[in-house]
Amino acid sequence: MSKSAILVGIYMAASVTIRAQQDSTKVLREVTVTGLRDTEARFSTLNIISVRAKDIEERGSLNLSDALSKIPGISQMTTGFAISKPVIRGLYGNRILILLSGLRFDNQQFQDEHGMGLSYIGIQRTEIIKGPASILYGTDALGGVINIVEEQVDPNIKKYWDVNTRFYSNTLGTITDVGYKRNRGTRWFRIRGGYESHADYSDGHNSRVLNSRANGYYLKSGWGATRGNWQSENTYNLSYNNYGFIVEDLKDFFSADQRWSRKMNGPHHMVALNIFSSRNRFQLKNSVLQLNCGVQSNMRLEDESGGQISLFMHSLSGLANGKWEKKISESNMFIANGQMSLESNKNYGSRIIVPDAGMFEINGSGFLRHSAPRWIVEGGLGVGNKSIKTFETKDLNSPDKEIHPFSINRVSINTLGGISFFPTDYLTVKSNIGTGYRAPNLAELSSDGLHEGTSRYEIGDPHLGIEHNINSDLTIELKNQSVLFYVSGYYNEIYNYVYLAPTSDNYFGFQIYRYRQQDSHLLGGEVMLQVYLEKWLQFKNSFVLTRGLIDQGGYLPFIPAKKWTSSFRFEKVLSGKVSSFYAEPEFVYVASQNSQAQFETATGSYSLANFYLGVVIPKGKSNLIVSLSGQNLFSKAYADHLSRLKYYGILNPGRNITVNLHIPLTTILN
Repeated sequence: MSKSAILVGIYMAASVTIRAQQDSTKVLREVTVTGLRDTEARFSTLNIISVRAKDIEERGSLNLSDALSKIPGISQMTTGFAISKPVIRGLYGNRILILLSGLRFDNQQFQDEHGMGLSYIGIQRTEIIKGPASILYGTDALGGVINIVEEQVDPNIKKYWDVNTRFYSNTLGTITDVGYKRNRGTRWFRIRGGYESHADYSDGHNSRVLNSRANGYYLKSGWGATRGNWQSENTYNLSYNNYGFIVEDLKDFFSADQRWSRKMNGPHHMVALNIFSSRNRFQLKNSVLQLNCGVQSNMRLEDESGGQISLFMHSLSGLANGKWEKKISESNMFIANGQMSLESNKNYGSRIIVPDAGMFEINGSGFLRHSAPRWIVEGGLGVGNKSIKTFETKDLNSPDKEIHPFSINRVSINTLGGISFFPTDYLTVKSNIGTGYRAPNLAELSSDGLHEGTSRYEIGDPHLGIEHNINSDLTIELKNQSVLFYVSGYYNEIYNYVYLAPTSDNYFGFQIYRYRQQDSHLLGGEVMLQVYLEKWLQFKNSFVLTRGLIDQGGYLPFIPAKKWTSSFRFEKVLSGKVSSFYAEPEFVYVASQNSQAQFETATGSYSLANFYLGVVIPKGKSNLIVSLSGQNLFSKAYADHLSRLKYYGILNPGRNITVNLHIPLTTILN
């Protein structure tokens, strides 16, 4: 089948959606901050979707990546239940840019077994751009952007205490956090602390997956003020996580301990984050200026068992970005945008996977936005530059090695153009074409050794060129009081796609893999429908398709299989002690994935049954919320195609029942 025929089929397809929201219209129409300017998603030419914290809690998700994977077009690559990273339309890792408090977040995602490492504690919502946005955010925004918006202080409440606790049956795990917010008119303050602890999970056969345990400690704070035309918001986040590490021969050197033990006696990751950021908005005479800056410290340590630290990396980053909006006429606006980052990566352990390095990036862009009663046009041009310099680091890149210290400089020009058309108040048609780029990461440029947790010896290539792409996207949305229909299709041509390829050489019995580049493309789409059969009953269904191919033959790795999701949501507004109630049975079918990459295996199809239930109980000006969710109710034994553990014969989690409580302590304390 030709590319054009597939695209036409995707664009014209019709099926249905899953939305975890109580009211999808409200979510789609709330103001998003991730695009060119703060506006409703409908009035942006980018493909933007927003997910509220309430929806994450309803779904009983184990982490933020797991929560986002419920959105059509987003999946998750997993190494057990605790280590996961989001996949947007078949792209993951350094091809997806994570924003926290408006600034780039880098959790050393260059290794597949490194997760996103961010908790959903203290998050108000998450905004996702599907498609490249390098013109806005620089390198790594090649496949999409995930912007994590932290909780805000309600201006109508002077002070507020709350506690949230969640229990997970599969791991006997808990996540508990306590928060306090204070509003004093022009000044506000918030603080939240949390803790989570999980034992090993069980698969669909009720078999224990040894050393899949995890725990974490979190502290989040924020303070801000408004003084005249200046608004300031400052945040500080601290987290420390332990993740049990699962390798193929783990049972050969790590004996099983008590079933529900949480002790980190086996091999495990330790990740410590310290993040400070300051966001400032200045209302000038005829324009608006936003200036953000921050510092991030990321320490990653690994204990390969026995209490000895083998790997110790420290990444320290300074970041800044700015945006200036100037209205040049009633219908035209000019937007200037710029970012800068300076990063240092340093090794302190005995085992080294990437060298000491320094990185500097700077990007600038300009946009014009034209607005009319029935359509909006946006377009812009930007240029970016990323420099990477590595240093001699013990035996990794010494003179006797193949790869020596190097300096590279990568320059890229990016563009974006799009239109949103509103033929009626109920119909939106939007289309855009944009480019993105990604400078190869340290592992791809400078690896020379045995990859942890695999039987591959990997060698990088400092001569790898920029990975860049051209993506076109078409979205049609029809929405009224009783129906929401949404269809979106895309075609993404990627030049110099970096991938691992096996060679005929070996190193002491381990096959050598080298990083190569080849042009490739992705295409697919999401189709959704939500119908209100009655005011209290919704029918929701979705279909998602992603295909990733190498132009000279073969398939891209970690491409999610086709997925269908259907549910009925019963929701009733009540009076009395219970203000609302909802119940939602859900069915998920994931097709087999036989279009596997060079060193992948095919994956069979599977079906899952889920159930969600909740009540809202008024307590003064706040609500006590009790929710129950059941994932994989029939404990289906399956392996997802994006699970890295399937190669060890390890399956995904079995049945998991989650109980979630939100308790407004302010009402109780007062």
